[in-house]
Amino acid sequence: MGDLTYEAALGLLQERGRFGIRLGLGRTRALLRELGDPQLAFRGALVGGTNGKGSVLALVASALRAAGLRAGETPKPHLVSYRERLQIAGRLVDPSTFARLVELALPAADRVARRHGDPTEFELLTAVAFRWFADEAVDLAVVEVGLGGRLDATHAWDGGVAAITNVDLDHMDRLGSTVTAIAREKAAIIERGDLAVTGAGGDGLAVIRRRAARVGAPLSVASPAALVGWDRDGITVDLAGLGETRVGLRGRHQAANVAVADGILDALAEAGIAAAGPDARRTGYAQARWPGRLELIEADDGRDVLLDGAHNPAGATVLAQALDDLRPYLAGGTERRPPPLTLVVGAMADKDVAGVVGALAASRALAGAEVICTEVDVPRALPADELAGLWAGAGRGIRARVVRPVAAALAAALASAPGPVIVAGSLYLVGAVRALLIDEPALGDAAGSGS
Repeated sequence: MGDLTYEAALGLLQERGRFGIRLGLGRTRALLRELGDPQLAFRGALVGGTNGKGSVLALVASALRAAGLRAGETPKPHLVSYRERLQIAGRLVDPSTFARLVELALPAADRVARRHGDPTEFELLTAVAFRWFADEAVDLAVVEVGLGGRLDATHAWDGGVAAITNVDLDHMDRLGSTVTAIAREKAAIIERGDLAVTGAGGDGLAVIRRRAARVGAPLSVASPAALVGWDRDGITVDLAGLGETRVGLRGRHQAANVAVADGILDALAEAGIAAAGPDARRTGYAQARWPGRLELIEADDGRDVLLDGAHNPAGATVLAQALDDLRPYLAGGTERRPPPLTLVVGAMADKDVAGVVGALAASRALAGAEVICTEVDVPRALPADELAGLWAGAGRGIRARVVRPVAAALAAALASAPGPVIVAGSLYLVGAVRALLIDEPALGDAAGSGS
C-alpha cells in the first residue's frame, strides 16, 4: 500500500464512470462492510432536495466550524480539484491521503463486484469519504445526497437528521414525472429514529409529511426567513430565534436555504449530535461561502466578474433575479447610464439550454448585453455555434458571438467589456474560468491538477 500516486488514484476512480449511474444501495452497503462499516462511527445530517443542497450544506458547515466542531463535508460537484468533494472543517483531503484511501477501496470494490456488480464512481467516492471521516474521528458529518435519495449511495448512512430542502421536477427519467413521485424518492431518506427538516411546500411537503409520520420521525417545516435587504456581498434576513442575521451568500433565494440550515442545526442539537449556538450561527452564516454560485471575483484590472453555474432553467431564473438585484452594486452600476453587462456562457448538450437562455434573457440587467458563447472541452458540451444561435433570438438588444476556447473567451470579455462580466451556464465552465482567475494553493494537487 502507498504506491499509488494521486493522479493514478483519480484516474482509477474516474474510470468507474463507465459504469454510469446505477441507483441502488446493495453495492454501497457491501463496499462499506468490506471497509469496516466506517459510516457507523459518526452521526450527522443527510441533506437531499432538488435545489439548494449545496448552499444549505455550506451554511450548516460554516456554523459548525464557527462553533469549533470538525464536520466531515461532501460538497459536489467540484470546480477545480476533485479533492473539493471531500472536506473536514473546510479543509480539503490532501492528495496523498486521497490516493491512500482509493488504494484501500479498490480491492474491496473488486471483491464486491463478484457478487453485486462493479461499484460506480460515486459509490466508491462515498465509501472513501466515509472511511476518511471515520479515520479522522470527525465530530459529525454533513452529507449531500447525490441523486434522489431512496436509492442514492449516501443513503447507506443514517446520521440521525434527514433534511429535504425542496422538491421540484428534475432527473425525471430516473425519479419520476411528477413532483409527488420525486418527493417519494427524496423523502425516503427519513428513517425511523431520525429528526426531519424540510423547506418543501405543496405536493412535495404532503409526501414528506406522510413519510415522516409513517416512520415516526418528528418533522420541522422551515419557512423562508423574511428578507430584510441585500448588497454586493450577501443578504440580510430576519431569522426566527436570531433576529436580523447576515448571510454571506448572494441571492434572495438564500432566505429559504438559511431557514433550512437553521432547522438542521436545531435538529442536530435536539438529537444530541452537535450544538452550534446563536453566536456561532450568526458568525457562520455571515462567513459562509459557496464557490461558483453567485461568486463575485475582482479581476486584475479591478473589474467585477460574477460566476454562477445556472445550468438549468430554475438556476437561470435565480441568476436573472440576482443580476437585477446586484446590478447597482457591481462595478459601473452606480453611473447614471451604467455600461451593459458582458455574459460568457457555455452549456452541456443534455440540459434544457433553450429554457436557460429564455430565463436568463428575461433579466432587465442583461438588456443590451454582449453574449460570448464558448464551449468546455468535455464530450457533453453543446457546440458554441448552436448556443450562439439560441442567444441570437433572445431580443432586447442582446448580441451573441462565438469565441473558443474558454481561456480566449474570458480574455475577449475582459478586453472588450465596458462593464462587469458574468460567467454562467455550466459548472464546468465556471470551474475552468475560476481556475484562470484565482490562484488557490489549497486546490493545487501534489503532482498536477488532477481535476
